[in-house]
Amino acid sequence: MDEPPTDPARHHAELAAAMARGDKAALGKLYDLLAKPLYSLALRVTGDAAEAQDVVQDVFLQLWHKAADYQPERGSYFSWAATLTRNRALDRIRMRKRRAEIVQESAPDIHPPAHAAETDSADALWLREKAGAVRHALTSLGDEQRTAIELAFFRGLTQQQIAEQLGEPLGTIKARIRRGLLRLRETLASRL
Repeated sequence: MDEPPTDPARHHAELAAAMARGDKAALGKLYDLLAKPLYSLALRVTGDAAEAQDVVQDVFLQLWHKAADYQPERGSYFSWAATLTRNRALDRIRMRKRRAEIVQESAPDIHPPAHAAETDSADALWLREKAGAVRHALTSLGDEQRTAIELAFFRGLTQQQIAEQLGEPLGTIKARIRRGLLRLRETLASRL
């Protein structure tokens, strides 16, 4: 069993240097050491668990791709990673307003089809109940999941287009839509 390092800052810097050389195992070790404190920071800033997970995912991707940019003389690796986490979380908070505006302008309300009035009253009632259940289920999602789903299903945007429009990595958008759809399925399973 590995003993804990006596100097964590030095250990982080050594792992960062190995990661800059392309050592994926070093990335895994840094993740094991830093993911929890970085997640706690992201959660405090964003106030949303799913969003905090996305922030940490984005930060570790950034740490991997910019591993050679770390400069030990400017501060500890943890400080650098925490700064990246804080900045990414603040970016997301700033983007919440932008997302809300985009959805407000572009996502239509869910209404039963216009021809529902032409069907018999039982069918119309059924459609209204289902539309109401979907509207309610959408409100139970976090802003980011709801925005991604509304842009995909109501505006017909591809995941790549959503990523570009929201300024988010494609992997983050895919994960957000998947988690949102799973949550909708759970919510709607009990109502439909």
